[in-house]
Amino acid sequence: MRRRALAAALAVGVAISAWFFLLRTTTVEPTLTIALPTAVIGSGEDAIGVSPDGTLLVWQEPPEEGTLPALPVSEPPKSGRLAGPALEQARVLGAAPAPLRPCIEGSRYGESGVDVELRAGIELRFGDASRAAEKWRSAVAVLADPSITAPDYVDLHSPLRPGVHGEGPVLPPAEGGSGTTCGE
Repeated sequence: MRRRALAAALAVGVAISAWFFLLRTTTVEPTLTIALPTAVIGSGEDAIGVSPDGTLLVWQEPPEEGTLPALPVSEPPKSGRLAGPALEQARVLGAAPAPLRPCIEGSRYGESGVDVELRAGIELRFGDASRAAEKWRSAVAVLADPSITAPDYVDLHSPLRPGVHGEGPVLPPAEGGSGTTCGE
């Protein structure tokens, strides 16, 4: 009886192994996702890229000077990740649409939360990083509106009801409808 049970268990084991290694049609394939920096700490050769989730990308080459908005952090955290207001800023900058990223000068954390300064001199007030992508879509809609020509700042705390305030820098006309203009 014991031999039969052992033989049956061995047969089941061989059948499962054969199915797993020989007959199965799907396999597990490893994937590698490389985080791209959307902000930077520092400058020049000491610059460190920061991913949208606040991870410091110390293993990557420093981003080219002036290509990414700078975070106002004096020294990179030893943990390798941002926290607090710097993390909120990284999340907001990480949610920015790729075509608009060259137009971003930098960010800071002020009384109203995360404020993003565009190269055109317009301030975007996000509050916290919640619904950041939705707030960016709202900002793009406001900036693309031809009836809004000279805002000081855009309040995006409520992305469904952005507020436009002031008579600040004049927005440049769009370049042929296809390119992004930053108003430099």
